[in-house]
Formats: sequence, C-alpha cells, structure tokens
Amino acid sequence: MAVTKVVMPKLSDAMESGKIIKWLKKEGDRINGGDILAEVETDKADVEMEAFGAGVLRKILVPAGETAPIGALIGVIAEPGDDIAAVVASAPATPAGAASAAAPASRPPAATPSAPVAPVARPAAVVSAPAAPTSLGQGTQSGRVKASPLAKKIAAQTGVDLRLIQGSGPGGRIIRRDVEAAESGAAASAMPATARPAAVSGAEFEDVPLTQIRAAIARRMPLSKAPVPHFYVTSEVAMDRAWELREQLNALEGQPKISVNDLVIRACALALLRHPGVNASLQGDAIRVYHRAHIGIAVALDAGLITPVLRDCHAKPLAQIAVEARDLVERARNRKLRAQELSGATFSISNLGMFDVAEFSAIINPPEGAILAVGSVRRVPVVDDAGLGVGRRMMLTISCDHRVMDGAMGARFLQDVKRLLEEPLRLLV
Repeated sequence: MAVTKVVMPKLSDAMESGKIIKWLKKEGDRINGGDILAEVETDKADVEMEAFGAGVLRKILVPAGETAPIGALIGVIAEPGDDIAAVVASAPATPAGAASAAAPASRPPAATPSAPVAPVARPAAVVSAPAAPTSLGQGTQSGRVKASPLAKKIAAQTGVDLRLIQGSGPGGRIIRRDVEAAESGAAASAMPATARPAAVSGAEFEDVPLTQIRAAIARRMPLSKAPVPHFYVTSEVAMDRAWELREQLNALEGQPKISVNDLVIRACALALLRHPGVNASLQGDAIRVYHRAHIGIAVALDAGLITPVLRDCHAKPLAQIAVEARDLVERARNRKLRAQELSGATFSISNLGMFDVAEFSAIINPPEGAILAVGSVRRVPVVDDAGLGVGRRMMLTISCDHRVMDGAMGARFLQDVKRLLEEPLRLLV
C-alpha cells in the first residue's frame, strides 16, 4: 500500500502556517480515511484535520505545541511493513515551530530596573508559591505547564502562576476560566484597601507572542488599509418599525429569536442582489461580480477578530439566517468552525452595537470590495412632522474599495439597506 504523507493543510485564505494543538491519534494507531487526526490552530479558528489515507500512523514529525508552514510534512501513514525512511528523511530536521519557539531565547532579555518601579493602582493578582513546592497543579506534567494559548496570555498579563492551578480542560489542561478563577481568588485575599500597595519589582515589561489570529491580522490589515483606497458613506436608519417587528417575532412560541444583526444581514443580502457592483472584488485586470451573497460576520474573540462566512444569505429567510448566524457565531467563539466557513465571503458586516458604539468605520477584508459597520440602536430626540419626540436610530457606515465601485454606487446600496430596515415587512418576503 502507498505511503500517505500527512501535511499541514491550508484551512483558510490567509493561512501561512498552523499550530498543532493536540494529536487525537498516536503513533501505532490504525487510521481510516476521514478520521480526525489532530486539532490545528489557524489564523481564524481551531480546526479538526482529517486523514486522507488509510493505514497506521507510523510517525508524528511535528509534536503538539509546534508550528509548521502550509504543505510541511507533519506525519506519515503507512502499513507496518512499508518502508517510510525516505519519506521521513525528506522532512526538515527541525519543524518551523521549533525555530519560532527558539527565537525569543535569542532576543536580549527584558531590562530589569535597578530601582523599584512606581507602585501600581492595585496589587497584582499573584498566587503566592511556597519556596519549595512539594506538588504541582494538575495542569503541570514533568515541569511543563499544559495550558491553552489564551490562558497563558491572561496569566502573563495578570501575574497568575500557572504551576499552581488545577486545570479543568481536557486532560487537565489549564483554560481561561481556570486562570480567571485563580485571579479572583488572589484579589479576594489581597491586602486591605487602606494598606499601601507594595512596589513592584522584576522585569518592567514582557513581550507576549502573537497568537495565530493576531499575527494574521497584523499581516493582512496593511494589505487592506494601505493599498486599498477606502471611501466611506454613512446613513442614519430609523429603527422604530424594525424594533417593533423584532419584538413581535420574538414573542411567538417556537420561533427562533431574531437579533438586530439578523435584520441587517437579511437587508444586506437583498440589497446585494439589486446592487451586484457592491457584491464584487478586484481580480487583477477585472472586477469579479458575484451572483450569490456570502456574508462574513465579524466576531470579536479575546485573541483577535475573525469573520466566519454565512453562505447564500440571499436565498435564506430571516428565521433561517437567525438560526444559522447564531450557531456560526457560537462556534466561532468556541473556535470550532469548519474549514469551508473560514473563507469565501463576498461582503462583510461588522457590528459593534452591543458595545454601545454609536458609529465607526470598518477596514475592508480583502479581496472583498466592501464592509458595513453597524452601530448601536439608540433612543434619541427626533423631529418629524408631528413635532419633537423620541425615536430609535442606528448609524450604518459602508467602507468601499474605490477601485471596484464609486461613491454613488455605495450610496445607492446603503439607501436600499436603509429602506428595507425602515420598511421591515419586506425582510419577511
């Protein structure tokens, strides 16, 4: 039987490398096609990696916790009698992750101030450790702390000692809530408020390595904001009728709950069909116009921003959009998206309304030609034919690629989105 090379797959458009979170199979295990071999951290999500061949997992070349570039050999599947020496020899002697892990060691250490720095506003949340601990937390094995990247980041920021935490994740792995619980416990046992906090000693600062998501943002955003000529169009939407319709729909038994974002997604999908020039992107010497509305929904995570894709929104009723969007966002926050949900958007929506943001401008996510920024629905004074009153208003700002469309095209699109939201029964058709 042929030897199957297990390589680091390209799981998103922007992905350049992946980090093995954990192997779900070990060397010697029998593998069938379609089995899940490992969990991989990409620039957008944690994705399960499938096997594309059958046999025995003979060799793991990139261990858990290490990073490898796209296409790099990370494992070998073959039958017990097959010779895999040549295949293994063709792999780099040192995985990419080992090189990157060693890089910080070559940097000069953070400067330690000769005198104590000024007192901080509150005592650091540090769990005191005995001088010679007799046992380690469940999250530590053989001196190595098993913790998620996010847990390590939070611990570094708050001063929590991971070695003293009992992990509640799979296999005793320390996760975010474990660190937050330890921080809360330390704060509760802190000195009285009347006591003066002690001066902080030690390193003045710490360099926290970029997560895969944040590294991708750092690479891609200059590719958007710098070379893409953005222009912006803003419109205020009267949301009184839409708010009332939403409350009526949400009061119905057995119906999915509708959010303001669901209404915006539906309105944008219908408007994109009427204005295909907005549902477009620059492709070399041509403008590619899409006939289907695949809408990216920006989701804020602690590690950064990702934009999973809700496909064929133009063909889905409002209730279906509500169900699928909620599922997509929840899985994005749990970093359980599928590979096909990480790319292929033709238009994106970024909604910061839940953070009480009145208005903002979003950066286009290339190769898309536009993105819509959605503010909060606010109760404000309104003057109309009946006089002065109170109404619900929401600000929408579309960012457009001027190479793909002009101002009038973006304005007409936004005008239709506004009309659909102000006459929301059209969203139910």
